[in-house]
Amino acid sequence: MEEDGGEQAQLPHPTSSETLISEPNLDPPSSCPETSLDPTQDDRPDSKPQLNQTELFRALEVVERDSLAIADSFTSLFSSLRLALSEVTSNSVDHMHCFSDASGRLQESVLDAATKGNRYINSCLRLNEEMKGVDSLALQLKILRRNVDALDSGVNKLLRLP
Repeated sequence: MEEDGGEQAQLPHPTSSETLISEPNLDPPSSCPETSLDPTQDDRPDSKPQLNQTELFRALEVVERDSLAIADSFTSLFSSLRLALSEVTSNSVDHMHCFSDASGRLQESVLDAATKGNRYINSCLRLNEEMKGVDSLALQLKILRRNVDALDSGVNKLLRLP
């Protein structure tokens, strides 16, 4: 049977799969109840059941090989998926850290700008309150200026007298 296994390894895979699909229903007489009905057949060696066993072993080898190939394929697929998920998760975590840092800095900048804006508004309000008293001060300065001009003219007239 080892030689059959070696020959099976050399055959192309799709051909043996096609053979397996069409052969299982070709030999139903090899079931156990049929051999138990005829006791004379137990004594003579049958090459046909051994042939069925050989075919059965070949089919099992093909199924086992296909199963291993499928298992390897799934292992590779899950490994690729795990790697992709790891990369996506890593990128997502990196992006979340970056977003958190950027939003923190933006929050600090907005808070700083709001504080400076409030200081500016308060300075403007103070200046506005101070400017309300400037009108009366300007009127007093005009009167004081007229008095100083009159005094200057009087001093100039007194000094030019001779």
